Amino acid sequence: MFSRFLFLAVFSVPLIVGIPAQAEDGDFQVGYAQQEITPQVATPMWGYGARRDLLSQGTLDPLMAKAIVIAAGSDRVALVGLDLGRAPTAPMMERIRTAIREQAGIEHVLIVASHTHHGPVLELTDREGFGKGRFDDAVQYLKTLPDLISGCIIAAAAKLQPARLGITTEEVPYNRNRHSKRQPAARDPQLAVIRFDNLQGEPLAILVNFAAHPVMTSGSILKFSADYPGYMMKHVEQEMKAPCVFIQGASGDMSVNAINVSGPQGFGEQLGQNCAKLAKGIETTAPARPSVKGRVDRFHFTTRIDLNNPAVMAAYGQAFFPELIRNFAEDYKDGMHPELTTILINRDIALVGGAGEFFSNHAVRLRDRSYVKQTLFFGYCNGYMNYFPTIEAVSEGGYGADAPVSPAQIGAGEEMMNRALINIYTLLGKITE
Repeated sequence: MFSRFLFLAVFSVPLIVGIPAQAEDGDFQVGYAQQEITPQVATPMWGYGARRDLLSQGTLDPLMAKAIVIAAGSDRVALVGLDLGRAPTAPMMERIRTAIREQAGIEHVLIVASHTHHGPVLELTDREGFGKGRFDDAVQYLKTLPDLISGCIIAAAAKLQPARLGITTEEVPYNRNRHSKRQPAARDPQLAVIRFDNLQGEPLAILVNFAAHPVMTSGSILKFSADYPGYMMKHVEQEMKAPCVFIQGASGDMSVNAINVSGPQGFGEQLGQNCAKLAKGIETTAPARPSVKGRVDRFHFTTRIDLNNPAVMAAYGQAFFPELIRNFAEDYKDGMHPELTTILINRDIALVGGAGEFFSNHAVRLRDRSYVKQTLFFGYCNGYMNYFPTIEAVSEGGYGADAPVSPAQIGAGEEMMNRALINIYTLLGKITE
């Protein structure tokens, strides 16, 4: 995971994105589309500092963008799964949001990276010393990536049709805490599956939400791969005869727990069997009063790391490579601005997306305090600001909690989850700010 620069919280600036009146009679509609986003050129690979600026050497399996667009009357939300290490950068997100708003009337979006460590670096930019000159092919690919993603979302919106949905969850043993030595170690055991059907009960798309790092493919392999989520989705698609979208959860401290299997294919298929079983057992219904409501909050944090210290910048440059680190420092020269997205669907499904690697207890505690039927947490969503450990994880220390890889204010994750909870109850009309 890349060392990013996170910062002590000073204030948060909320942006409310169209909170419409609940649709009384509007149809509930769903559309799906997908788009390959595998670079066709050699690029630096995201995820392991030891690889530094080594270029990719081909593809093990294609990287995809998969979009589900949900419409309730005139209100729409796009749920997008990417086979990438991180979600798009802030400038990319701005381009995507503008395109889908203007061309498809979509105001709400959650773009979630699977966090595979076998995708391309996204941070390089078209300036000397920041990517231009050394990584021109990669920079050119990154210029096209927002259009590929927005095009996928717009294509999904063009396929909207009346739909039904159902959701189920199950506690599974397929992840473990890779950080804590305390027992019992924190863990998010929830596997959530949403099934979207047409009005005849035929599956249109399956969404899977689960938390575990996709790092099963050897870091020495310089080829693009979706890792275990790719094999999981393929298995579900074969079983359900419908597309499957993977949405990563709060996996900052979650590793895979493979049981009697090994490798990304073995584990992906094991998880996929469980997902398909759950999907087959879901009874879908058409919502009586469909609605989509949403809110975006942007926070301002300062850092535990002194980015003006030449020794700090030199250390980061040695750990990764200079062009990457210069872009990080440029991103955070005015502080860190992580994004939090809260969506409420049909008043009984809350989706919360955070721009980073949140530790599992953030998601668990949010669900415990959220009085709706289902609350799902999406990590690596609408940006990337590295780790958000819990307060107790910071006290324990270790990778993901120490300042060099998690320089966020202690308690920043808790602050964001509190805001998500307030958002949920505000969107429900239970409280007024």
